[in-house]
Amino acid sequence: MVWSPPALHGAVWNGVKRSASRVKDRTEAALLVWRETMACKKLGSKADAFQRQGQAWFCTTGLPSDIIVEVGEMSFHLHKFPLLSKSALLEKLIEESSDEEEGCVVKLHDMPGGDKAFELVAKFCYGVKFELTASNVVCLRCAAEYLQMTEEIAEGNLIAQTEIFLNQVVLRGWKDSIKVLQTCDILLPHAENIQIIKRCIDSLAVKACTDPNLFGWPMMEHGAMQSPGGSVLWNGISTGARPRNCSSDWWYEDASSLSLPLYKRLISVMESRGIRQEVIAGSVTSYAKKYLPGISRRHSLAPVALTAAPSEEEQRHILEEIVGLLPLQKGVTSTKILFGLLRTGMILRANPTCISNLEKRIGLQLDQANLEDLLLPNFSYSMETLYNIDCVQRILEHFLAMDQVADGASPNLVDDEQLIGSPSLAPITTVAKLIDGYLAEVAPDINLKLPKFQNLASAVPDYARPLDDGLYRAIDIYLKAHPWLNEAEREQLCRLMDCQKLSLEACTHAAQNERLPLRVVVQVLFFEQLQLRTSIAGCLLVSDNLDGSRPLRSGLVGSGDGGGWASAVRENQVLKEGMDSMRMRVYELEKECTSMRQEIEKLGRGKSKWSTVSKKFGFKLKSQMCSAQEESVSDHQKTGSSAIEKLPAKLTKHKQQLSTDA
Repeated sequence: MVWSPPALHGAVWNGVKRSASRVKDRTEAALLVWRETMACKKLGSKADAFQRQGQAWFCTTGLPSDIIVEVGEMSFHLHKFPLLSKSALLEKLIEESSDEEEGCVVKLHDMPGGDKAFELVAKFCYGVKFELTASNVVCLRCAAEYLQMTEEIAEGNLIAQTEIFLNQVVLRGWKDSIKVLQTCDILLPHAENIQIIKRCIDSLAVKACTDPNLFGWPMMEHGAMQSPGGSVLWNGISTGARPRNCSSDWWYEDASSLSLPLYKRLISVMESRGIRQEVIAGSVTSYAKKYLPGISRRHSLAPVALTAAPSEEEQRHILEEIVGLLPLQKGVTSTKILFGLLRTGMILRANPTCISNLEKRIGLQLDQANLEDLLLPNFSYSMETLYNIDCVQRILEHFLAMDQVADGASPNLVDDEQLIGSPSLAPITTVAKLIDGYLAEVAPDINLKLPKFQNLASAVPDYARPLDDGLYRAIDIYLKAHPWLNEAEREQLCRLMDCQKLSLEACTHAAQNERLPLRVVVQVLFFEQLQLRTSIAGCLLVSDNLDGSRPLRSGLVGSGDGGGWASAVRENQVLKEGMDSMRMRVYELEKECTSMRQEIEKLGRGKSKWSTVSKKFGFKLKSQMCSAQEESVSDHQKTGSSAIEKLPAKLTKHKQQLSTDA
């Protein structure tokens, strides 16, 4: 008996406004509901005539049974004629066993679907009513194929009925196709041999690759059907409500309910159909989050599923397979997700190939990571360090290799000013800041050896750090956490940073840092003094320019423009304050140099020894720094003092001229 659309009684329509322009009649609406939400088909017309007693089924038609069919541990006491009239296999087996004295007993221990499937097959043979649904159509189709229930034996046989239901109902609906695929896992390889899995996956791939908003398919977001006009349908009636537009991730949750082999096949077919890589990455990420609880540092507040979590071995297998499914395109997969997979892989002891694959993927987009991502705990048995610094070193090497290939030329051949403003340097500059921050985080670990710290810090190219303030902070933290380092090791560590690339704030801190070697402190003081003198020279140049622009200012004032005079006064005041501040700083630095020289002389070092120290420092003290020789110190003091003393006089003269003009 073929299913027919149910009649919509008058009570269903009460209180609901019908849209005649969108739904032509009740039959059309009912058919639409059947295709998408009522995935069932009624077969048979007789009342149920089967009764179970323990591990046996009996047919209560009043006639004694003349055949026993054994399926697994269940036995069915039936009649020959209804069975052999529908199944070629049962006809053959009944004929072979009819000559036995013990009676007709047929054993079907390799029956697809087991006794549950044969129970439905027996009801079909007897014409008993039951429903064909997405949950049982696969086992019935496989059982019908096994029992050879073809059209040659009887018209409208079980193979034909299940094929009609699959093609006209299941494959047209998303939910039904998902449900059918879920039931295929226990029916392999029978479901594979009759192409059920392939047909369902192709159907799902077509729907997932198509914009659902174009067709109004009922998705999980609103859980209802849409009319051709776009409003939500209830029992075929337009309710006037407008469903929300579906995003490209509407199918993620349904796809994640599939087993891993079927999910891999679905993703492969979708890729062959040209679905966007971002969509594939989103689906794979959703699948990973469902079956790998440790992928996120923070647990979600979503309700916990009642199903048991996969075992450690199963999680390891899922992780290794998922990594292979992720698109290779840079930036498609979230860096945070990649780090989560890497961290989970370390916990689960994934194979080295999988770990290396993740490290390379992260290295391609390391500039998109943050400091929290890099803090990977060390899960090795040795527990040499708190964090896995070797892994971060490898990730950095992958990034640098990719960056060099992308640039195609050595950045060292370009001027520093061009490097700092170059857009191509933005990623590697970001990574340099990230590594410096990471070094500062791992530096307090007392188990962190000096060579490992040096290797990671020196791996970043010099041109990637416009300033070395972050590196200086990491070095200072390391020195504080490792006070047992000798002078040579401290100097070796401090060679990682360039004192010329320290800001004034960092120089001020370093000049008073007792943990730094003396040689480094002197270098810092020297370069800080050079920076100050360069700044003073720039201010003098600005002051000269202001003097030269006085006629222009006077002309502006004379023409009635008061804004030019006010601006000049403000610039004058700012310049004066800057000069005062610089003069005090130069004075303090000269005092520090003099004090340092006196302390060294107290240690018994004469002028000859001081020259030896100057050679050790690697620069000429006579013309470049506060010299040990008294004549050079006084020269510098005179030069700095005379330059500073000239500034207030020039500023006062300029101010008087402006006042006179006003």
